[in-house]
Order: sequence, then C-alpha cells, then structure tokens
Amino acid sequence: MMKRLRQLASLRLTLAGMGLLGVGAALSYDNPVGTPVWVLVIPLALLSVNLFAAILSNPHINRRGGLLLFHVGLLLIVVLAAVGRLTRMEGRIELTEGTAFAAEDLTEIRQGPWHAGALERVQFVQGPYTVDYTTGMARGPTRSQVLIPDGGGGWERRIVGDDTPLVLESYRFYTTFNKGFAPILSWIPDQGAPVTGSVHMPPYPLFEHRQANRWTPPGTGEIRFWLQLETGMDPAADWRLDPVNSSGVLVVRSADERRVELKPGESLRLDGGVLRYERLSSWMGYKLYYDPTLHWLFIAAMVTVFGLAAHFWRKFGAVQAYAAAQEAAKSQSPGDMGGKAA
Repeated sequence: MMKRLRQLASLRLTLAGMGLLGVGAALSYDNPVGTPVWVLVIPLALLSVNLFAAILSNPHINRRGGLLLFHVGLLLIVVLAAVGRLTRMEGRIELTEGTAFAAEDLTEIRQGPWHAGALERVQFVQGPYTVDYTTGMARGPTRSQVLIPDGGGGWERRIVGDDTPLVLESYRFYTTFNKGFAPILSWIPDQGAPVTGSVHMPPYPLFEHRQANRWTPPGTGEIRFWLQLETGMDPAADWRLDPVNSSGVLVVRSADERRVELKPGESLRLDGGVLRYERLSSWMGYKLYYDPTLHWLFIAAMVTVFGLAAHFWRKFGAVQAYAAAQEAAKSQSPGDMGGKAA
C-alpha cells in the first residue's frame, strides 16, 4: 500500500500533471468556444491524487503540523478549482431600461457539465444608469440601478458596477463597457394587433457615429434606423453619460428610400401600418458569472497561508534558538567552563 502511495506521490507525476495543466490553460485561454472543460479538470484531478498521496506517504509532510496544513490547503484549492470548472456558468445579456431579466435572453453561455444553479429564480428589473468619463474619454465608474424583490411585495434598489456585482442565487452580474441607447417603437399594422419593443443601437460612445440598426415589423418590409443623439459628450473634459438626460432624433429610411426624421411621440405612415417613435430609452450590458466554490477557495487559501506561516515560524524559531545557544556557548569564559589558565 505504502509503495503504491509513493509511486502516486512521485515528482515525475507532479511534473506530468503540471505540464498537462499548462496545456489545458493554454487551450482554455479566454474561454474559446468548443474547448472541453476536461482539458483542465483531468490535470487537476491527477494533481489532486498526486498531492493526496504525498500527504499520506511523505513523513516530512505529515509529521510537521504547519507543512501538513499547507499541503492540505493546496489539495483543497486544486480540488475546488476542478469542481469550479465543472459547476461554473458564464454568459452575457443586454437589458433595456424597465425590462426584467429573462434567462432565455442570455448569450455567449458557457457552463460546466455539473452546473445545477437556480437561474430561473433570478429576478431583477433594469433601471437607469450613469457612466463617468474623464478627459480623453477614459471610462470611470458605472452605476447601474436595478430593482429586486424585497420579499414583502415591494422592490429594493441596488447599484451594480464593473466591480460591484449584483449577487442573486449565487449568480454574480457585473456591468460591462457595452451599453447604449434603445429607441422604443410601436408598430400599428393596418390589420392585427400592435406591437411595441426596443431596438438596441450599437454601444455608445464607442460607436458614436454608427448609431444605426434595422427592424422588420410583422407583415411589412425592412426599416432602417439612424439615431441622432444629443448627450452633451465633451472628450476634452470630464463628462457623465446619463441616458435619462439625453435626447435623440430617429432617422427612418423605409423600403421606398424615404428619409424621415422622427422625434419622440411622432409617427410615420408606411406600407402596411404606422410606425411610432415612443421615446428614447437605454440598454446596459452585463456579464454573468457563477462559481459556487469561490468562498471555499478563499477559506482554502487562508488555510494554506496560515500553514506555511506556521511552518516557517517554527523553522526560523528553531534556527534562532540554535544560533542563540551557539552564541551563548562562545561567550562563556574558560573559567566558567571549568578550564585552567596556562
């Protein structure tokens, strides 16, 4: 049994595991679509077995309290990292002001095969937001307001940012640099029920001069839009993007190449119905992150640090005690040692 453990604890196996982990990390860099999670999980599992065998079979580890604690912490980190890759989830979503989060609207979803979160229980409604910019258009803090159920039939306001997540059901939502404007439009067909929705324009101010999009209402041809915005943007000074205090004229170009400018509340007669520009709204982009091992990883990291500190505290304490004893022995006089002067 002990022989088998020593074989599993060999440094050659450690190097092989580290090599495989390096390959897996290179393949998984920036989460390319199609890279299986197992390129990381298998090396981590191999390293876990290797480390566990070393803890059991190596007396230099399991007979020193601090060193043992350090290696147990390392083992927990490796195991939790593997579990995290199997249970994690990532995704992105764009939310128009006033609309509720819907899991089916998520895009760029990546999740582990063991993911079993309760995303269907996540509820929040997007509110207004502001983004600060400094001179030269350097992006500062984003403050996005959201409303979440308070459990008593009301709503509680939260502020979300790039570094201030909204945490619901262990899912963490962060704002991104993607945000922009969204004209609210209604299509009133000659026959049938009217529909109202939003058209997300490209991110602002990244695509300041390309605020264009297209929409094909039911029963008619494609309509092209261009949004003329007034936001008060000044690249030469500090500036705050505030869609609530911004305005926009919607330039509509229909299938017959007519070009018409609409202000909020105005309508345009087109083939098959009437297009109404209700108002100017905004949208905010979020990235979603889920990893149930994060808190446990922090605890494991603290255990590792504490174990290493205890080990070196004891080691350096012993060295200092030995040096002090040597110094004391040298300082003793021959008479003190019972010697006789020549």
